[in-house]
Amino acid sequence: MTLRLASYNIQYGTGKDGRVDLDRIVADLDEGQGPADLIALQEVERHNLARNSGDQVAEIAARLPHMHWVYGPGIDVDASEIVDGKPLHRRQQFGNMVLSRWPILSSINHTLPKIALLNQFHLQRTLVETVIDTPTHGPLRFCSVHLDHISTDTRRGQIAYMRDLMLRGHERGASWGGTLKSAEWMRHPEPPQPMRAIVMGDMNFAPDNPDYTALLGDVSAMHGRTIRAHGLADAWVLAGHDETAGDTLPREGRAPRRIDHCFVTANLAPCITAMRIGETAQGSDHQPIFVDLAPL
Repeated sequence: MTLRLASYNIQYGTGKDGRVDLDRIVADLDEGQGPADLIALQEVERHNLARNSGDQVAEIAARLPHMHWVYGPGIDVDASEIVDGKPLHRRQQFGNMVLSRWPILSSINHTLPKIALLNQFHLQRTLVETVIDTPTHGPLRFCSVHLDHISTDTRRGQIAYMRDLMLRGHERGASWGGTLKSAEWMRHPEPPQPMRAIVMGDMNFAPDNPDYTALLGDVSAMHGRTIRAHGLADAWVLAGHDETAGDTLPREGRAPRRIDHCFVTANLAPCITAMRIGETAQGSDHQPIFVDLAPL
C-alpha cells in the first residue's frame, strides 16, 4: 500500500477567479483515487465577518466525512455578537488543518516565533504537529505549517524552531507523558513521539533562498546539494526532480517559484517514490502538492 500525502494553501477557499468554493478545493485534492491519506491545509479560516466566510473547518470536514481532523489557528480573535441579550460565542480564526484517514493520536499547535512590525500587516504563524499510527509506516509525526511571508528575520526564527522540532521532537516528548497518579485523569495510553516525521505546507521560500540551505544543508561545488544523514530531505528532489524546477505559486510574468514543500526526516527518504504539483488546480492562488511513500 502506498501512503499518499497532500498539502494545499487554500487561500480561504478563494480561487484564481476570485470566487470562494470549498467544493472546488476538495476536488483539487482528488487525483482520481479519492483524497490523499494525510492532508495538510493552510489558510483555513473561521468566522471572518469581513468576508462572511462561515466555519470553513466544519465545512471541509463535512465534505470529507471519512477523515479525522484537527485544526490549529494562529489568529484567534473575538467574533461574538449579542443575540436576544445573550452572547453568541464565536471566534475569528485563521490557521492550519490536518486531515487523516486514520485516528489522530495526539496533536500540538505550535506558535511560531514572530517579530512585531509597525509598517506591514503581519500574521501569527503556527505549525500543527500530529501523531498518526499508519498501517504502512507505523506511528508518524505529520505536520502542517505556514511560515512567514513578510519578514525574513521572523521566518529565520521559525525555520530554526521547525528544524529543531522535526529532528529533536522526541526529546520534548509527546503531548503528555510520565507516570499517572490517577487513571481518572487520562484513559488513553501515553501517545508515541516517533522519530519519523513529515512536514508539509507553504514555507514562503524557494530553493534558491538561503532559508532552504539553512533547513536542509549546504551545496557542494563539485557534487551539488548535500543531504544530512540525520537531517531533513526535500521529497521533490528525492522523487527525481531538479530542486530548482516546479511552480506552486504561479504568477503571470514572474519566474516559477516552488515555495510549497514536503520535507521528511532522513529515515523516510528511501520511501519517497513520487511527488507532483497539481498544475491544473484553480481553487486557490497556490497549487496543491502530492507525495507518494512506499511502505517501510
